[in-house]
Amino acid sequence: MAQTIAPAVSAAPRPDPAVAELLQSVVDTARAIFGAQASSIMLLDAAADELIFEAVSGQGQEFLVGRRFPAGRGIAGWVAASGEPMVVDDLHDSASFDRDIAKSTGYVPNALMAAPLIRGERVLGVLEVLDPSPQARSGLPELDLLGLFARQAAVALHVLTTHAPRSAPDAPSRTELLRLLSEARHLLGE
Repeated sequence: MAQTIAPAVSAAPRPDPAVAELLQSVVDTARAIFGAQASSIMLLDAAADELIFEAVSGQGQEFLVGRRFPAGRGIAGWVAASGEPMVVDDLHDSASFDRDIAKSTGYVPNALMAAPLIRGERVLGVLEVLDPSPQARSGLPELDLLGLFARQAAVALHVLTTHAPRSAPDAPSRTELLRLLSEARHLLGE
């Protein structure tokens, strides 16, 4: 029997508004850069062995945030486990693609690009770009660009989630953290 994405537990705390804003900005920018139908960030919940949709742009953005699926399944699961990016131009022929999970999200893409969000040796999650334009997934430079963008997002996410509360005098300001994202956008030529 196929597993489907489970709804988010209502008791789960919602992310810090700055984290939510950062992640939404990342998926919106990735979607624009790659001319995609959708983009998402799923963060790894290692204790539950699940990936959780934390930000979505395009298809599914109204209802996917907070939904979970098993971390060991599908292309996102493979990217999270391996720490390696992946491009699949035709998902109909991909043995790694979990069509049941895709159907449960309400959107079944034909192609995708995915890159891990890595900080140090730790995979924080996965950035996916669904149905990017054919030109945007044409080769290694594009996959490197997605990987670079995912790395910048992981660094900014790490800074937002691990530094002292903003009330501490030496804590980074929200402006500093958003500046990191702006620098990433500049590097990507947006």
